[in-house]
Amino acid sequence: MSKDAWGYQPRNNRPAPDWDVQPQTDAVRAGLTRTGFGETSEALFLNSGFTYSSAQEAFDSFTDETDHFVYSRFHNPTVAMFEKRLAAIEGAEFCTAFSSGMAAAFASLACIVEAGDHIVACSSMFSSCHVIITEILPKWGVTYELVKANDLDGWAKALSKPTKAVFIETPSNPLLEVTDIRAVSELAHKVGATVIVDNAMASPVLQRPLELGADVVMYSATKHIDGQGRVLAGALLGSFSYIQEKLLPFIRHTGPSLSAFNAWILLKSLETMDMRVQRMNSNAQEIAEYLEGHPSIQSVRYPGLASHPDSDVIKKQMIGGGTTIGIEFKGSQKDAFKFMDSLRIIDISNNLGDSKSLITHPSSTTHRRLSAEVQAGMGITPSVLRLSVGLEDVRDLIKDLDQALTS
Repeated sequence: MSKDAWGYQPRNNRPAPDWDVQPQTDAVRAGLTRTGFGETSEALFLNSGFTYSSAQEAFDSFTDETDHFVYSRFHNPTVAMFEKRLAAIEGAEFCTAFSSGMAAAFASLACIVEAGDHIVACSSMFSSCHVIITEILPKWGVTYELVKANDLDGWAKALSKPTKAVFIETPSNPLLEVTDIRAVSELAHKVGATVIVDNAMASPVLQRPLELGADVVMYSATKHIDGQGRVLAGALLGSFSYIQEKLLPFIRHTGPSLSAFNAWILLKSLETMDMRVQRMNSNAQEIAEYLEGHPSIQSVRYPGLASHPDSDVIKKQMIGGGTTIGIEFKGSQKDAFKFMDSLRIIDISNNLGDSKSLITHPSSTTHRRLSAEVQAGMGITPSVLRLSVGLEDVRDLIKDLDQALTS
C-alpha cells in the first residue's frame, strides 16, 4: 500500500509510513480519519446530512468540484473509513460498501448489464445469487449460461461468444466447489467480460481474486469481516473505471447504502479478522480430517483436504481451506436432523463465517428456494449439511460432533 493511501490526518506533523505496510497493519490503521479531538478509535458519524459554508460550496459539492460529503445515502465519513480500510487489505483501487451482501451481489451485475447482454456464471452458488442471474436479470432481457465450477472446457465453450460479465462464487456455498479464477479470467477477458468473484467463503485472508486476474471482488461482509453475528453488510472492490463510472451512478439512485453504525462495527471487526479467520481455518482443517474418517459420513468436502477434487487449483489460489465444511451423511434427512438436534455446543443457524460454530441443512434452509432438480445439480441432497466452524476450542467441537454422531 502506498504511503498516501492511508487517508488519515497526521497529528503533530507525523508523516505516514514511507514503506509498504503489511495487511494486518492496514486492518488496524488504514483509512483512519481523525477529527480535531484526536480520538484513538474511529469516529462514528450518525448524521444523515451535511452543511455547507455557502451556496456555491453546495453547488460545487453536487457537481463533484469539491471534496465534500453531501448526504449519507451517497457517502458518510465512517463508511468511507471502512471502504478505505478494506480496499487497502484487498489491494483494490476502490471499495464501495452496501447494506447487505445480496445488495452488493445484485449491484455488481445490475450496474453493467442491459437488455441483450449475456452473463456466464458458476452452476453452484448461493441460492439468492442463482435467483438474480436466472430469474431477475432475464426479466431485463439479459441471457445467461451456467457452467460447472471446475469444468475448464465448459468455461472455454461458454466464453467463446460475446459476454458482458462472469460471476464466480469460489469456493461455492455449500459444497465448496472451486473455480480456477486465473484461467477463467483469461478466457473472459478475451471476449471483453468483467469478472466478478464472490469471495465471501474464503475471505480476504485466504484468497485474493484481484491478484488472480479478477476485475471485481464481492463480499457479504456479514461473514468473516464482521464474523461475530452483529451486523449485515456487503462490499464491492475494483478499479476506478468500474466503481466510479459504473457502480456509483447506479447505487446513488437505488440507495443500498450501509449505515454508519454498521460501518463502525465493521471497522473494529477488521482489526481482528486475520486472527479470527486463521484460527477458524485451523479448527476447520482438524474437524474435516476427523469427519472424513468417520463411518457415519458418506463424504466430506473441504478445500484443505487432499481428497478435494480441485486440490491442484486450491494450492494455487488459496492459502487455507477456509472455515466451512460440506458434509454428506450415509443416512436420510431424518438422520441428519437427529444429528443436528443432538449437538450441544454447535448451534443450528443458516449463517456462516461466525465466531460461533453453526450448522444448517441447505436443502431445507439456505437453498430451499431452488427446485429439487437445481439442488441435485449442485450436489445438494437431503443428507447434506453445511458446518461453519467457529472459534471454540477444537477439542470441544470434535467431542460435540462425536457424541452427536454416536447418538
